[in-house]
Amino acid sequence: MDKDNNFGRLLILLLITFVMCLGMYRLPDRLFGYKIKKVDLLADIRVKPRSLSLDSLRQQLEAEKMVPVDSAAFRDSILKVANIDSMALVIRDSLYKAVYAVQGADSLGMHIEDYSAGHIGLKRFFAALNNRQQTKRPVRIAFLGDSFIEGDIMVADFRSNMQKRFGGRGVGFVPVNSVAAQFRPTIEQHSDGWTMWSMLTDHEHAYTLSGMMFESRGEKASVSMKTTNRYPELQNVSSLKFIYEQSKNTKMSVVCNGETDTLHVVLPPTAIVTQYELTGAFNKADFVFTDASDLRALGVALEDNTGVVVDNFSLRGNSGLILERMDIPRCQALNKIRPYDLIILQYGLNVVSEDVLQYGWYTQRMVGVIRHLQLCFPQADILMLGVSDRSKQEDGEFETMPAVLALLHAQRQAAKRAGVPFWNVFGAMGGENSMVRYVEKNWASKDYTHLSFRGGKEIASFLYEAILLEKEFYDEAEKTIY
Repeated sequence: MDKDNNFGRLLILLLITFVMCLGMYRLPDRLFGYKIKKVDLLADIRVKPRSLSLDSLRQQLEAEKMVPVDSAAFRDSILKVANIDSMALVIRDSLYKAVYAVQGADSLGMHIEDYSAGHIGLKRFFAALNNRQQTKRPVRIAFLGDSFIEGDIMVADFRSNMQKRFGGRGVGFVPVNSVAAQFRPTIEQHSDGWTMWSMLTDHEHAYTLSGMMFESRGEKASVSMKTTNRYPELQNVSSLKFIYEQSKNTKMSVVCNGETDTLHVVLPPTAIVTQYELTGAFNKADFVFTDASDLRALGVALEDNTGVVVDNFSLRGNSGLILERMDIPRCQALNKIRPYDLIILQYGLNVVSEDVLQYGWYTQRMVGVIRHLQLCFPQADILMLGVSDRSKQEDGEFETMPAVLALLHAQRQAAKRAGVPFWNVFGAMGGENSMVRYVEKNWASKDYTHLSFRGGKEIASFLYEAILLEKEFYDEAEKTIY
């Protein structure tokens, strides 16, 4: 009897287990916003339909016609904005084809693909670099992106390369606080007494480049910044700027470099983006704000007023599409105190999806984003970066997600339609399955999506070299035409 009872209990247990596994298999693909991996008892013997191969997708994308572009409209726009005649545009086109001996995409990420008429998409930026000794301000670059550049990954090395070549010091703009504050090695920061608003979740406030703002929670708030020696160019700066957009009677106390002297001032009242600047020699600053109930701040900038400044405006989870909601008056006010010569757009990881291979909608939206940025910052050139490689697991092995190629194609079309330069991060990494190699070298994390600082250094070097190569073309073209 005992044996019969035990056998019966075993059958009941097996039946319960089977029902549970069947129930788990029937779970939806996503639960509470998270992707669910199904439990499939027949996974090892089930014949799975083959997913679209990379070769097949590549052939489809190559056969697809590029977005039609009104070249005449582009040229008319360039003639008005860039103050260049039509003959010079023709000469530049000829020189560009002769130098690169290619048309269209660069699969290796060796050079920048300039889709502007006359290939002068970075003309203002290169002119600013060449004239930096004569101007009384630094050449400014805004690097906009998502978690791929969070914590100054990639941007820190790009900044260092640019400052070694063209001069300048400092980390540039730093928000009052961020989710990356604890692991960002290029600045030590601490803040207290603030409520943070993010453009990702907040539709009530108006925003500019950082996509964040900070309101004092009461009558007192504080911010502390300290430089690091991660890169030689970061250790000391000559300009310290507190950037804010609202204040009435806020009192500010500042202690610099840990000294005993304290500066006490009343912040100039404002209802637009402005700044309060201190000049000298700085490696540390502690700000305390009192009577601050109406204070709304953006961040602190640590930099020189010469050379090159590179601001990292990363925002985790950002697809890039929310940029079309940036407030034009606020952006133009920011541009008056921090005029930008180049805006770099790095997005895509929060768009690409295994289940989506059509991104025409993203092309259309990103063209609108670029047009909006050009209204917000009319003096800045725009450089669009393509999505990086990202892997998925297939039969126990990691390989490039086909959706990466589809999104890369859509991003390149957006750049061509908007008439702005484009750089292929995917190609620079090494193309298909390059993320696997990056993970093996510890250049990327085990999620097969995000770079480590070492991997960021690699990509930053490629981007820097591509910009220098494009600058050589610009400089030679200027000599030839003028």
